[in-house]
Amino acid sequence: MTRALRNYPPGSCLHVIQRGDNRRACFHDDQDKAHYRGLLSEHSLRTGCDIHAYVLMTNHVHLLLTVHERNAQSQLMKAISQFTAHWMHVRNGTTGTMWEGRYHASLIDSEAYLLTCQRYIELNPVRAGIVSYPGHYPWSSYRTNAEEMVDDWLVPHGVYLGLGRDGPSRQSAYRALFELPLTESDLMRIRFAIQNDFAMRKPGKPGSDPRV
Repeated sequence: MTRALRNYPPGSCLHVIQRGDNRRACFHDDQDKAHYRGLLSEHSLRTGCDIHAYVLMTNHVHLLLTVHERNAQSQLMKAISQFTAHWMHVRNGTTGTMWEGRYHASLIDSEAYLLTCQRYIELNPVRAGIVSYPGHYPWSSYRTNAEEMVDDWLVPHGVYLGLGRDGPSRQSAYRALFELPLTESDLMRIRFAIQNDFAMRKPGKPGSDPRV
């Protein structure tokens, strides 16, 4: 089955993942992660992308974002890929490819899946066995969405804002969602969609893949 063409209009919410070349490490220490996060803050504004959630793992990155211009995610990923590769080569005296040639993107075409996908992203360090609680991992958006940490460059999605009337009530409601683990069905849907660049739609919606 061929991959869907990337043609995301303004307002599209996407789950984006980019991996290190051949699954190699793309971050070697906290300084590398801090530099990437700074670039994400800067270039998300420049390219017209609202970042709702993220996690920086050793050899890959997950983002949940909304584009304000058609296919703005392409400009964002291109800029960050170029600047991070330059940073790493200068810092470590290396050459060659840092990232896989093609990032993956899955359209979140159902509000029902948006917070599920956001939780999936922020739970990555827990599933990887790095921490037992997502708030213990400093390189994700969890502490901003669920606790009181402030990241001015993160933009909450409307679905998240609907969880409560103010910040504390939304954070409390969001934390409550983490009390129930993601189902195996949810995990399979998200992984299949992002690996194949499919949309996350309600089952049975016209145009959806029956396996998603």
